[in-house]
Amino acid sequence: MLHSRKILLIIGGGIAAYKCLDLIRRLAERGASVTPVLTRAATEFVTPLSVSALAGQKAFTDLFDLTDEAEMGHIQLSRLADLVVVAPATADLMAKMATGQANDLATTLLLATDKPVLIAPAMNVRMWEHPATKRNVTALQNDGVTFVGPNEGDMACGEFGPGRMSEPLEIVAAIGAKLADGPLAGKHVLVTSGPTHEPIDPVRYIANRSSGKQGTAIAAALAALGANVTFISGPADADPPSGVKVIEVQTAKQMLDATQAALPADAAIFTAAVSDWRVSNVAGSKIKKGESGNFPALDFTESPDILRTVSKMTEGRPQLVVGFAAETDDVLANASAKRVRKGCDWIVANDVSPETGIMGGSENAVTLISEAGQETWARMKKVDVARKLAAKIAETLA
Repeated sequence: MLHSRKILLIIGGGIAAYKCLDLIRRLAERGASVTPVLTRAATEFVTPLSVSALAGQKAFTDLFDLTDEAEMGHIQLSRLADLVVVAPATADLMAKMATGQANDLATTLLLATDKPVLIAPAMNVRMWEHPATKRNVTALQNDGVTFVGPNEGDMACGEFGPGRMSEPLEIVAAIGAKLADGPLAGKHVLVTSGPTHEPIDPVRYIANRSSGKQGTAIAAALAALGANVTFISGPADADPPSGVKVIEVQTAKQMLDATQAALPADAAIFTAAVSDWRVSNVAGSKIKKGESGNFPALDFTESPDILRTVSKMTEGRPQLVVGFAAETDDVLANASAKRVRKGCDWIVANDVSPETGIMGGSENAVTLISEAGQETWARMKKVDVARKLAAKIAETLA
């Protein structure tokens, strides 16, 4: 998978640094060569000796090593790799990257490299959610840096939330995708996600409870398999995935326009919970209550049917079109009828009754419906649903 690939691994100073020992081993198993660089803080968590032993080569720590720098070693290190990986990428290290600092070996390498950079953030949830970190994330994404994670879960500090470094195998998958090494390498996959907001007036809109978590997870899973992913999202709670092209929209009409502009694609996955109706008489200013307190009548019209539009294309139709059917009653019957009516290849059906907690939650229980029949999956985390679906898509497009 990664045979003869050269990875420059920069290890930041956080408790998650211990995972890098396994990461190095996993990369070596796949034939990659890993050159490790430790920040001063990283040596408080893992030793250069242990890292060097697993990598099979010297672990670098000091910018001002006379032997290494006699031939401008930091420049050579930054240029000889196929990919620079930062794991864990601490809040401090990300801030230095975003502002272009170069006051140690790690940051100097990152500023001097002409190779793609992939980072795996790891920090306390409050630090990850801090406005300063969010600004740094945006700056790094604009600079072309690819992110893997962070994941959500328990932390060493005792708190829970986003901020856990991705697991070694997740990082390996992201490395493979970044180096176009995967079953979906060279494939363009379009994914829609989140809700749509259909305006009533300048301050009110019609929406639904979709969080966008499932669509985000699917886009990330496809990218991890090497796909070139275009991610078209309504106003979702979930942050967009890294390593994909993100197009943000508000309305169903905007989502349809963005979808058509993004074609052609090898596959199109429509996870977005598009509003079925929109207001045809949108007010230009905020609607006021009348003297009786009654809200004025609204005229509704159907929103564009994005799934059906793409499924029924006579030219340029994706090889595989997948829709989602979020139902509360007669789930399988309604979803099966929807697949036929829309003309898509697969429908992923799920029960979003309030008691399931699926709409907006972190888990999903789905049935994949195709012309060949039905395949019901056990309830699992949405990221696991995404990986399983991405694997089936890769098998189909192979």
